[in-house]
Amino acid sequence: MKFKIAFTIPVLFLLLAFQNLRAQLPEGFVYAEDWVGSLIVELRYFGTDNFVGRPIEGYRKNTLIISKPTAMALSKVQDELINNGYCLKVFDGYRPQQAVNYFVKWAKDLDDTINKKVYYPKVLKRRLFAEGYIASKSGHSRGSTLDLTIVDAQTGEELDMGSPYDFFGEISWVNDASLSLEQKANRTLLQKVMAKHGFRNYPKEWWHFTLRGEPFPSTYFNFPIE
Repeated sequence: MKFKIAFTIPVLFLLLAFQNLRAQLPEGFVYAEDWVGSLIVELRYFGTDNFVGRPIEGYRKNTLIISKPTAMALSKVQDELINNGYCLKVFDGYRPQQAVNYFVKWAKDLDDTINKKVYYPKVLKRRLFAEGYIASKSGHSRGSTLDLTIVDAQTGEELDMGSPYDFFGEISWVNDASLSLEQKANRTLLQKVMAKHGFRNYPKEWWHFTLRGEPFPSTYFNFPIE
């Protein structure tokens, strides 16, 4: 009995500490994993596989944080896809303003072009602001915007969308004319299922969706992802 008591108290303490930690999100925000089953999360700005080539400020953990209404809508998208043999893979959701500031600072350093060949081979870095690839504010910081794709639920392979995520160029535009029939069909599948459940797309990025009627349309948050 003594052993059981000594074991139970620390476990309860840890559970309470964990719950308190999770409760530190601003009101209206949730952890997506608590709402969306079988979700694959690969936050690109948490690692080095992104256009900057290194982890970005504010991304301290590979965990997806979004507004509660966004999570509820995303759950419906996921349920429909799973019923048809697919699954969602998310590259980015809520993005702290400090991360956006980091992008702006990076864009001004014209000598830092580590991943240019992969992500913006045909775009001059000094043109990233003018052509709309980098901005001082991002809808992601409002908590209801997602960057995502679809994967085969059996193999885990991403569907061929015709361009990599975050590629700076016209091939990333939703209706780019150079796409194959398969690539067009895959993009159409993503567009339709997201639109059906309340998301609108940004036409120059096939992966980018924002919840219609988002709860914080004018607020740009800056709490870290952890």
